[in-house]
Amino acid sequence: MPQATVPTKPTTTTAGAPRPLRLGFIALNDAAPLIVAREHGFFHRHGVRAELSREVGWATIRDKLVYRELDAAHALGAMAVSTTLGLHCLPTECLTACVLNTTGNSITLSEELWTRGVRDAATLRAEIIRTRGERTYVFGVVLEHSSHRILLCDWLCAAGLRPGRDVRIVVVPPPQLFRNLAAGTLDGYCVGEPWNSLAVSEQAGWCAAISTDLAPGHPEKILLVRADFAQGRAEEHLALVAAITEAAALCDEPGFRPELAELLARPEYLNVPASVIAASLVGPFDFGHGHRTDAGNFVQFHRAGANDPTPAKAAWLIDGLTRHGLLPVGTAIPAGLGARVFRSDLFHEALQRLPSNPSTASHTTHHEATLAPVL
Repeated sequence: MPQATVPTKPTTTTAGAPRPLRLGFIALNDAAPLIVAREHGFFHRHGVRAELSREVGWATIRDKLVYRELDAAHALGAMAVSTTLGLHCLPTECLTACVLNTTGNSITLSEELWTRGVRDAATLRAEIIRTRGERTYVFGVVLEHSSHRILLCDWLCAAGLRPGRDVRIVVVPPPQLFRNLAAGTLDGYCVGEPWNSLAVSEQAGWCAAISTDLAPGHPEKILLVRADFAQGRAEEHLALVAAITEAAALCDEPGFRPELAELLARPEYLNVPASVIAASLVGPFDFGHGHRTDAGNFVQFHRAGANDPTPAKAAWLIDGLTRHGLLPVGTAIPAGLGARVFRSDLFHEALQRLPSNPSTASHTTHHEATLAPVL
């Protein structure tokens, strides 16, 4: 696919010195590897000068990356596919050489549904059938082309509900989902943390399912860059991947998780109480209404090969988008697209820059068998 032409911007300051890389992120727990890389010196260790920019939503992240206002970003895994194909944006070849985390999402429903007797997808279907014609049920996802949409549609379909017919699905930026649930404009949503735990903490909602159970090992957030950045500034890109991979390993250390929650809670990052952030990082994870569980495997930042952008991870996303009709009619998936946008080869090249560390060098995952066949 030919690469789209996009506006260019200078890569140096007026004084001639290379400017810092501009990295975008959304206020979510899984932005942690970027934040830790900055705050704990991993960027400095690898010679990376970077500035973090908190953005309002995924469409903003995508468009700023396309138009070169960002060099790299915390992004949805499916955005590597959708941006390259030009879905709702100018077609722009993008790729990832680092997955930031696997799993980490939840499906949260309103307290009103709980009072109506809803406890899971099956009882939700029963309630929708009982009230058919009286109201429209509305659920939120963070972007049409996302793991969240795939997970929500899988959950609904497994109970015999038809997304788009029995329920309406709308796109809402992650930080605004909780507010809409509390206001009653949404009946539920699928999102990453801390926006599920905040709903439980504020007694506005309860968690009906977590992605660890729905799709073990599924790819979630990635470090997304344009392909021309990865090629034209290869040294900086590989150093960036190495720094973030080291930071991701620290994020997975149980002893570091309490400190991580405090760091993410800061106003410039998530601006949410550390106790809410800690629910899915330290535990126990609270589903609401007395149901709690260990949070040890809720999200994986580095363990079990989480950071390796394998073609199988890309295939899981492509299969889900295709299965639920989220690609425009007639969209052709180029042969080898998964391997083109999920660049395991670049990830392994970046690993050579890391200190000798068995936990960092290990990237074999026991979850890969649960993902779709390689496309």
